[in-house]
Amino acid sequence: MGSSRATRITYKHLVSYIKGFSGNVRRIFEYFEFDTEIEKMHEANILYLVVSKFTDVDLHPSNVGNEQMGHIFENLIRRFNELANETAGDHFTPREVITLMVHLLFTDSVGEKFLSQPNAIARLLDPACGTGGMLAEAKSYMAKYHDDATLYVYGQDYNKRAFATAAADMLMKEVNKAGGADDVRFGDIFIEDQFPSESFDYFLSNPPFGVDWKKQQKVVEDEHKNFGFDKRFGAGLPRVNDGALLFLQHMWSKREDVKPKEHKEGSRLAIVFSGSPMFTGGAGSGESEIRRWLLENDWLEAIVALPESMFYNTGIGTYIWVVTNRKEKRRKGKVQLLDARDVWTAGGSEDSKRSLGDKRRHMTVAQIDEVVRTYGRFEEGPRSKIFDNADFGYTRVTVERPLRLRYQMTTDDKARFLDACPHLLDDVQAIDKALGREPRLDWAETWEEIERLLRRRGSRWKGPETKLFRSVFATKDPAAQPVIVGRVTGSVAGRQTRVDSLLDPDPDLRDFENVPLTEDVDAYFEREVKPHVPDAWMDRSKNKVGYEINFNRHFYVFTPPRALADIDRDLKAAEDHIVRLLKDLTT
Repeated sequence: MGSSRATRITYKHLVSYIKGFSGNVRRIFEYFEFDTEIEKMHEANILYLVVSKFTDVDLHPSNVGNEQMGHIFENLIRRFNELANETAGDHFTPREVITLMVHLLFTDSVGEKFLSQPNAIARLLDPACGTGGMLAEAKSYMAKYHDDATLYVYGQDYNKRAFATAAADMLMKEVNKAGGADDVRFGDIFIEDQFPSESFDYFLSNPPFGVDWKKQQKVVEDEHKNFGFDKRFGAGLPRVNDGALLFLQHMWSKREDVKPKEHKEGSRLAIVFSGSPMFTGGAGSGESEIRRWLLENDWLEAIVALPESMFYNTGIGTYIWVVTNRKEKRRKGKVQLLDARDVWTAGGSEDSKRSLGDKRRHMTVAQIDEVVRTYGRFEEGPRSKIFDNADFGYTRVTVERPLRLRYQMTTDDKARFLDACPHLLDDVQAIDKALGREPRLDWAETWEEIERLLRRRGSRWKGPETKLFRSVFATKDPAAQPVIVGRVTGSVAGRQTRVDSLLDPDPDLRDFENVPLTEDVDAYFEREVKPHVPDAWMDRSKNKVGYEINFNRHFYVFTPPRALADIDRDLKAAEDHIVRLLKDLTT
């Protein structure tokens, strides 16, 4: 049979074969753009050659088995992503990172007890599942450590090829034993939530780093504004150029509540972030409010810092957040920070010591076990720090200083004011005559005198005219008296105790202090601010509570500088070396 005729027959039969599958399977082929690939091979007259190669391998389930087929398919995915490492990080998380996340997710006493019960059933969701690596690893962990329990895994992704890969993997492995491919669904979670009314026991995800949500902005903002905590994004909205914290809110909105009488044990979540979600945004910002929501509800259990250069398309530092509403008793009110940034081995993987794109480091099985054991011990140490939730919070206090103005009328300023308000010529002439041209360092007193003069003249200036007069004839001067705008009377038991002046604040001197929640604001102000700026005061009406997690500060180790004698000796040696080189050049 000629190759051209064989290709035509193969093409016809292959297309017919694909059309014979059920709708959900045909959708996988469609998202792989399989028909386009077949058409290309058909036109190139190589379709028969490619298809015939598969006859050399017996892949029938009775000979290979679903588990082995799944491993073959997973290995192909891994190899493909390693070859395409320039974009692989968009949808492929390194295997050892997934393994560590899964172990952290399932390492809690409540979950261990629940999963050890006969016929235990749990559900897990990855809303950015990519090719399904996290779902597969979670199933593998469950089969190894809790083989009597059943874990149903579900995923969603907006990338068509990644979705098709994950759905095919689920189908081939018969992961959930029913439906399979229908449990991985296609769509953008921000506007097309495929699990709108479902809840889950576990969550795993590695959402894209620094991806903006401008296209979904209107839908997300409307949900935040109109529904608040009744929907997904009630805690706050991060800046539009990084939607990572939206993924976390989306997932956590689907948590199970802790209701022992209803056999509901709560939920646990593990998610990979860059460093940005820990500290981006000041008090009152969307990011800070989301952190506040997690910490004040006592849901953030731990953050684990991973080594740099662990991912295929980025060398930045990454962090695993563990979130749960069923903390063990010893962890309640606490957050564990675990620094594993120096726990790594050179090379892209245990199978390949070469770098794989930006991935130049990996974790061995022993190193993963070391991190998990450190996490499980929940003890203070060089790698592990334990904090109260409130340790990450602060009150942002507005510190004001008084406006100090010097009054002086000059010919040029007088002309400038009258250019704008010529109808006030007589009043200005009277003020000039009464007050003279000498500078005055008490604006409040000066203005009171001007007001008395204007009342005697029967003049009533409008607000804009008054403001313009001050802006033209009053100049900031640190030697001047504070500008008083009013007075308040304090009293106790109906008796006057004191009269306080209300000072006009100087916006240019306004400052802010972040006072830890664990400290008294007034005591902090008296100790840290007053000695340096005695005329300052706090505007407590503008207080804002914020939260940030400064990971580096908590693990910073001070390195004392070298002794001056050692530095001088090295400099002298360098100078002598330079002198010898110059002599060699001139001889």
